[in-house]
Amino acid sequence: MNQKELNELRRRFRADRSAISRVYGCYVNGSGEIISYIDSSLGAMPQEESEKYLGLLKKSLSGTLGKNLIDIVFSTRQVADSEEHRLLMGLRDSSLADSALREAFYDKVIHALDLEGSNYLILLGHDVYDVPYRGKDDEDQADAGDQVFSYFVCCVCPVKDGKPALGYFPGENEFHSCTPGQIVSQPELGFLFPAFDDRAANIYNALFYARKPEQLHQEFIDAVFHTEPPMSAAEQKEAFEGALTESLGEKCSLELVQAVHQELRARIQEHKESHDPEPLALTAGELGRILSDCGADEGQSQAFLAKCGERFGEGAALAPANLIDSRRFEVKTDEVVLNIDPEHSALVETRIIGGRKYILIPADGEVSVNGISVDVTGE
Repeated sequence: MNQKELNELRRRFRADRSAISRVYGCYVNGSGEIISYIDSSLGAMPQEESEKYLGLLKKSLSGTLGKNLIDIVFSTRQVADSEEHRLLMGLRDSSLADSALREAFYDKVIHALDLEGSNYLILLGHDVYDVPYRGKDDEDQADAGDQVFSYFVCCVCPVKDGKPALGYFPGENEFHSCTPGQIVSQPELGFLFPAFDDRAANIYNALFYARKPEQLHQEFIDAVFHTEPPMSAAEQKEAFEGALTESLGEKCSLELVQAVHQELRARIQEHKESHDPEPLALTAGELGRILSDCGADEGQSQAFLAKCGERFGEGAALAPANLIDSRRFEVKTDEVVLNIDPEHSALVETRIIGGRKYILIPADGEVSVNGISVDVTGE
């Protein structure tokens, strides 16, 4: 899925646009026991309550593609005949109305999911979208569509105790301490099935959501989808840094790392400004050429390609936003940590003075320490 397709679905999660008529789910305690079930009509709820349910389901389509939102790919064998794919298709095709299938799904999630003893809510909603035809001018023509996209969304939300607070009691005309009941938090994880690729259903894919990109809940992915878990954004960053340091060895200089960071940051910014709906991705070969352009020799670039192949697999396409933090440039020693605006990272340099290594930063303008202006002339 690309960003345009994702945005198109997200716009549906409103009472006047969505065809989600019921929400289903169950409330699970920290011991993995189902406390209660949800099987409720949105139309019979107060509007504010139905909007809360739709908002939770919509949240499972939020975040960044390739970071919070990960493509789950089923093999041809799984689509042809597998328990996990049959269950997902059965839930979709029954519009979630089959209670036995819902129970089987809940059981699968509860036995696998690790939320460290927290209570949580499993929430499901099914939608049918009459996809409008989109002309060459990128304008929708609602009366010309011939695609119907049937899909469901699942989210898992931690349920936490409310915090004590002062509350107003009208009958007594006074304020007293009160504690709200248990509160449903924003989803920790969720998914969309099937994927909405080329504005049509793709039963070979699902779109998985994780609130924390570094914590993909791989136990959930394995149980529900039974596929090889993808690398999290944090794991991709660690693997990239490892490939870089191992291939460059002692020649991994500050200047070379600066140059690579600036080039990847420039690519990310250009992609953002282009408004290209497709996620930005670079192959290991393209990263190797960037490394060469930044000053690495042929041997180092080839070693880097080999290390990328070991860590990411041959032919992997990598998201630059997962490889670097484009909003920060950090220089760290055993005693000091410097956080520098990436736009000015080139101002930092290294030098050996009197046989000792130094990190130098120009101090031409005003310098302050803890908000206090100081003199750095040494006079």
